[in-house]
Amino acid sequence: MGSIISVLIVIVCIFLILVVLVQNSKGGGLASSFSSSNQVMGVRKTADFLEKATWSLAIALLVLSILSTSFNSTTTTTTSGTTSKTREIGTTKTDNAAPATKTAPITPIAPPVAPKN
Repeated sequence: MGSIISVLIVIVCIFLILVVLVQNSKGGGLASSFSSSNQVMGVRKTADFLEKATWSLAIALLVLSILSTSFNSTTTTTTSGTTSKTREIGTTKTDNAAPATKTAPITPIAPPVAPKN
């Protein structure tokens, strides 16, 4: 489920980039390209549509990002209660897994002492 949400986030981001690039901050953009079709769909209607599309895509991106964090987190129960740990995408969860090999404790080595003359 997390990978489906990740794909949806990428698609929403691409659409959001395209919609923002079509807009012009001074009121031109897509509306100025279709000046001959002002009788059917006016300049203001095009700007309204692009503004609504931008807000809709931004809200969709926010919601999908929050959903993504909920699907990519796991909960583990401890004696003191429930704690939440975030795991990386693509890793598997192992409970009570023993380490594959045991290592010997490291003993400190004393520094060399200079001989007395």
